[in-house]
Amino acid sequence: MAQAKILVVDDESAVRNLIHRFLSKQDFQVESAEDGKSALAMFESFNPDLVILDVNLPDANGYSLCQEMQSRTGVFVLMLTSRTDEADKIRAFSQGADDYITKPFSLGELGARVGAILKRQRIVTTAEQQCLIFNSLVIDPVRREVKINDDLIALTALEFDLLHFLASHPGKVWRRSDLIQQVWDYEYVGDQRVVDVHIGQIRKKIELDTSQPALIQTVRGVGYKFESPTTSPAVETSIN
Repeated sequence: MAQAKILVVDDESAVRNLIHRFLSKQDFQVESAEDGKSALAMFESFNPDLVILDVNLPDANGYSLCQEMQSRTGVFVLMLTSRTDEADKIRAFSQGADDYITKPFSLGELGARVGAILKRQRIVTTAEQQCLIFNSLVIDPVRREVKINDDLIALTALEFDLLHFLASHPGKVWRRSDLIQQVWDYEYVGDQRVVDVHIGQIRKKIELDTSQPALIQTVRGVGYKFESPTTSPAVETSIN
């Protein structure tokens, strides 16, 4: 199986080179870029599985660059920044980032985050390859596509993973901590509001009325569940 390809984007040469050497020693295919323009050019030619992306670049906004890259391939993105403000973390996740790490960081922690993200790129079983169909909503795990009334819905990689997981267990209530363990695939250390942010983003894209979500419902004091419209009138059981 081919090793994952990782693009490192950081304008600090010391940080960029350190990460590059560390990941190369783990047999990843690694390329690097120092600004937004060269990052996009390398992104097109290299087609990475994961981008480690600094928020602050001399010629680009990391959040915008994250969105631009994911709109092209649905690539995984690990945001890298010196900011520690919680609002910045929430913004990063709302823009599609799969994870977020602040400087200074240990290479051990970076390696764990990278490994956790890439573990989600697994070979799906026959059962997992089946399309999930709920009236006009179709979730295709092979193409990693979501359609409503045959219209393609643009989801980030993590948004797709979260929606597919919930929809694979209709009616089951999941705590935020359980979702982090199942979808993020490791013990996430941080604010569990990251789940709320991603649920909110998904709802904007698939719900007719986000104030009364019919598909992904909030179970007050517990977490979330996916309610299949084919089995029960979801709007009647919605708890907001």
